[in-house]
Amino acid sequence: MSQSSLTNQIREKLRLVLDPELGVSIVDLGLVYDITVSSQKVCTILMTLTTIGCPLYGQIQKEIEDRVMEIETIEDVEVTLTFDPPWDVSKMTEEARIQLGLD
Repeated sequence: MSQSSLTNQIREKLRLVLDPELGVSIVDLGLVYDITVSSQKVCTILMTLTTIGCPLYGQIQKEIEDRVMEIETIEDVEVTLTFDPPWDVSKMTEEARIQLGLD
């Protein structure tokens, strides 16, 4: 499987992870900044949250790990949190904005 194909497969798994408060995919919210997979098949996901100190981060992180580990070729998942750049609504897909009544 090519790197881009694997990254797309991971992104599709992440689409199943919903922000517990908003009920919208973390991908569509624009919370996922980067996905990489090392030669050792460790998937690293660089992401942010809608707010610093989000009390539901642990729940989101666990679901990310569980979903990505469903992919047979992945050996481990690391979720790295960043607030640089900070999240804002411009990072959302049009679908997410419509779903939340922002468009």
